[in-house]
Amino acid sequence: MINKIIDGICEKLNESFGDGYEIYTELKNQGLKEPCFSVMCVNPINNQVIGNRYFRNNLFSILYFPASKEPKAECNTVLEKLYLALETIKIKETLPDESIKESLVRGTNMRGELVDGVLNFLVNFNLFVYKVEDADLMEEVIQKSDLR
Repeated sequence: MINKIIDGICEKLNESFGDGYEIYTELKNQGLKEPCFSVMCVNPINNQVIGNRYFRNNLFSILYFPASKEPKAECNTVLEKLYLALETIKIKETLPDESIKESLVRGTNMRGELVDGVLNFLVNFNLFVYKVEDADLMEEVIQKSDLR
């Protein structure tokens, strides 16, 4: 599910900021093409609610690396756009009949922090999930009705 949320975040970032921004989902120490975003889940928590129903707290960090000579002003502008863009994202799931189901997930607890010229935007995408268990099917039963 985390990868599907990351896909939804990346889709929304591309929709809101355009193709001029690279979006990285894996750590890359060198060769970042600025301006760019880096998206990662930093602290997922899974709590059982009842039975096979679980609540997942998913904290995501979106780093923004500015390209201008005025990084603070650029980061402030991007921060405002992120608040609006990540209010909701779409999560796509493939169903057993191979159709696609889209669900909206709301971003909560949004906050930003500028550290060393890089914007760190934190947002939660929390949701309920159900654990699907394989049912053990019964074997064939033969009934003898001829009692003597």
